[in-house]
Amino acid sequence: MAATDPQVLALAAQITESREQDIPLLLLKLKGILSSPSLGCEESNKIKQDIYDYGLTQYCLLVLKQDHSQLHGAWATAAQLAEILSHCCVGLEVKEDPEEFYRKFLPSVIDSLLVLGKRLQVRFIRAIKDKEKQDFLHWFQMVTNAICWLFGGHIQLAARVLQNDRFLQLLITDDVETAIVMMSVLHNILRINRAKREQELQHLTKQKEDEALKLQMQLQRQRAMRLFHERQLALLEVVHASQVNKYMQEMEEKSALTIQRFWRGYRARRIFHQQKQSLKEYKAAVIIQRAACKFLEKRRRRRPLSPWKEPKGLTDEQRLALQQKVDDYIKLHPASQMSEETSRELHMQAQAKLAQFLLRNRLDQRAAQRREALLAQVNTDVELLMNAPGLAETTEKDFGAFMSRSIPVATKARQAHNTMLKYTRWPWWKKLGDEFMEDDVIPDDAINTELETLFIGGRKSF
Repeated sequence: MAATDPQVLALAAQITESREQDIPLLLLKLKGILSSPSLGCEESNKIKQDIYDYGLTQYCLLVLKQDHSQLHGAWATAAQLAEILSHCCVGLEVKEDPEEFYRKFLPSVIDSLLVLGKRLQVRFIRAIKDKEKQDFLHWFQMVTNAICWLFGGHIQLAARVLQNDRFLQLLITDDVETAIVMMSVLHNILRINRAKREQELQHLTKQKEDEALKLQMQLQRQRAMRLFHERQLALLEVVHASQVNKYMQEMEEKSALTIQRFWRGYRARRIFHQQKQSLKEYKAAVIIQRAACKFLEKRRRRRPLSPWKEPKGLTDEQRLALQQKVDDYIKLHPASQMSEETSRELHMQAQAKLAQFLLRNRLDQRAAQRREALLAQVNTDVELLMNAPGLAETTEKDFGAFMSRSIPVATKARQAHNTMLKYTRWPWWKKLGDEFMEDDVIPDDAINTELETLFIGGRKSF
């Protein structure tokens, strides 16, 4: 048997040795014992059992039956004791003399709580000051909550609460605030009754289903036994008496194989369901990991590039090694040394040769232009001769054309003028690179155009 809780044992001894008027205040210590955060469900029920066994619960009930105005703390102490008493009774399973607990003690507790609630309701209605009304309303709510907690843990008390005259008196009141509280209590009672009725219906339904299942199994067993006996009788008629034992042994082996087959199938299905759940968990883990990897990859791509970092400087050893390589290369490939005067003289010679080349190039271009002009003139004269009329048809006007050079010159001037007009009308992007040309120098494209037009003679129309 488990040991008694030391706190409960010490409190019981203290109450036994104390005066009667000090007992209510000592009983309030039960609230701290019951609300200890280190207690579990089993430990809490064990402490409630110890409290009941040592008579502390009965002490609380006796105090509630006394005149509450004579207690230390008056109505506040009574409301707290009501709350403690309801918590001590809920979850308590009395093994010794349970008839006494369920048939006498619990109804007495519910009656005492209803009496206390009625007295607090009367005091609340009679109170004048707001502070007193708030206090009495608060204590009244504590008592009603204790009543709800009590019949919530012991459903059979709900019917006794509805049949109690004090409860009807609490409902029949003109005060709005206490009426609202009592309506909430009534709502809880109806909800618990409904839950109790549903629980009873479920119990009856389950009981009926169990009975039907038992009856069905019994009928199947009887049918199987009947079929077995019929087969035995048919076997005795067909099989020889000396072969009956052998046949029965074969049937037993077949039956054993059938049982083993069904058992293996059942075990395989159970293992499959277990593995199916594990497979689901594995697939879920894979999906989560895949999503997390994609998220991290996207986040990694969105990160800004790290700023450029300067390369690390050379160490002393690396600097010495690099300097040694440079010195070795200079020794293997020595550079020709030249004085400053020699370098300056060489530069002047290069400048002079470049100037001569440019001048010679300009003269060559002008000579080429002259040759092209003379060739064009020759071609024009040839064309004039080819197109000239015969001697019999020659007039004085035609003779003047061959004696005067004004027509070819005028033709050339007209062509050059048209070429310059076209050049000046070009867009700016066609004349890029011509900023450093002299004004009297005509571009090569213009010269070619001029020569081509001059080559075909004065017959070309402009």
